[in-house]
Amino acid sequence: MVAIVDYGVGNLFSLKSSFSYIGEEVVVTSDPETIRNADRVILPGVGAFGDAADKLFGSGLAQLLIDLANEGKPILGICLGMQLLFEKSYEYGEHKGLGLIKGSIKPIADKVSSDYKIPHIGWNALKFTEKKSPLFKYINEGDCVYFVHSFYGADCEASLIATAEYGFDVTAAVSSGNVYGTQFHPEKSGEVGMKILKAFCEI
Repeated sequence: MVAIVDYGVGNLFSLKSSFSYIGEEVVVTSDPETIRNADRVILPGVGAFGDAADKLFGSGLAQLLIDLANEGKPILGICLGMQLLFEKSYEYGEHKGLGLIKGSIKPIADKVSSDYKIPHIGWNALKFTEKKSPLFKYINEGDCVYFVHSFYGADCEASLIATAEYGFDVTAAVSSGNVYGTQFHPEKSGEVGMKILKAFCEI
């Protein structure tokens, strides 16, 4: 079973529908015991890092996710959920993250010229790092996925598994052991996204 963590932030319906589409049992829940008993955990998220982090830590679910990650449970953070896996964010101040991925979250605007629109919205091709991640076993380099974000994962070379070009090499996906993150939305990325979710369910 896949547990999608409901902490008040995230595009939960489309995510749940995506897992149902690929034939996976899925539940949207804020119940710690249900999350603990799931085979895999999804951390979604849209909006501002600070607000989301406050809700996650305030609910007690942050520590649960840290514990589950340390126990080896497969966890996938999506969009803001990926960013929350990092150590900290500089989105409108400085905010603490879960610390499961080394690095920080910084503004795209600091890296690109004014020719690039912020937020970065649209379809971009994935470029894999030298070693292809099991998360991408059903897709190919150059396949396109859908992004919507204004901040990106920085200083995370050790965990970087894919980038996308948007004036610079934007962090598209990361992994550290059993913890994975995608800056893009697999649930909005058509068949490519479904294949990524399917691969995660086999990790």
